[in-house]
Amino acid sequence: MPLLAIETTCDETAAAVITRDRAVLSSVVASQDALHARWRGVVPEVASRAHVERIIPVIDEAVRRAAIALRELDAVAVAVRPGLVGSLLVGLSAAKGIAATLGVPLVGYDHIAAHLYACRLAHPGAVSDPCVGLVASGGHTSLFLVRSPLELERLGGTIDDAAGEAFDKAASLLGLGYPGGPQIERAAVGGNARAYRLPRPLATDRSRLDLSFSGLKTALRYQVRPPGAPRDTPAPVGQRLADLAASFQQAAVDSILAKVELALDHTGCRTLLIGGGVTSNTLLRESLVRLGRSSGVTVVIPPRELCTDNAAMGAIAWERLERGENDGLELDVRPTQHGQS
Repeated sequence: MPLLAIETTCDETAAAVITRDRAVLSSVVASQDALHARWRGVVPEVASRAHVERIIPVIDEAVRRAAIALRELDAVAVAVRPGLVGSLLVGLSAAKGIAATLGVPLVGYDHIAAHLYACRLAHPGAVSDPCVGLVASGGHTSLFLVRSPLELERLGGTIDDAAGEAFDKAASLLGLGYPGGPQIERAAVGGNARAYRLPRPLATDRSRLDLSFSGLKTALRYQVRPPGAPRDTPAPVGQRLADLAASFQQAAVDSILAKVELALDHTGCRTLLIGGGVTSNTLLRESLVRLGRSSGVTVVIPPRELCTDNAAMGAIAWERLERGENDGLELDVRPTQHGQS
């Protein structure tokens, strides 16, 4: 029998139905990109209100596509950390209501661990623990030592902007739309990634596994509008736009690659898991594959639909259920805390 997984950590309202053997019977995601486009970033209050409007229709659609009745569910799983508090509470409230009504276990899971679990979901048998995990998204850019699906030790991460946030801000500086990652990638096509010398903060520091994107974003800003230039300086267009986008994208990818390689060296792990919306970027995916080939590391990459926020990765909740673990109705959200699910 299946479980229902619910995901509302940020601005995607998602639900999925997953069997005990990890078969995804349905996965439904309602995007809020259009709602946040005018601000070129996620507005927490707008996100939580949209979740309230969409959560029940999304759950109903997931159950319908799975061709099951709600009463056939064995458990309800929900992401409870980390994320936006208002968004998390909408998903948790829905999950509690369904679990209590059906009299089935309620299972909270960690959104970050679930992103890496998507690798196991997409490629069963390809993951050998321990391994290194990279999660790069709009709100998180971190490296982990993954001892098991539920045991993650943080090795390092961004000390300022997350990679996805940096892409959003870069897109805004270049006069592009939201979300920034896909916009930058499209604009970079035909661009010269060496046209502008942009920094790779902390990339050469082999004493730490932290990343930084703030300086890169600032350097791009000065290329687009140098100090003293009028505020109404037009956004770049044509080849200049392509070159700036390509240079920024390459610098961001190089920064991530440097720390991934360092994490693999420090841990001695021969398997790399990746997850999060930024890992949908083609240059990053191809660069990680090349790194794996050159260093003899198995790189496990989920399909793009499992990299961006979704509820199918809530299959990680089965790992807790199979250990005899679940949560009571007193379960609460932990917006800023990553830990064991």
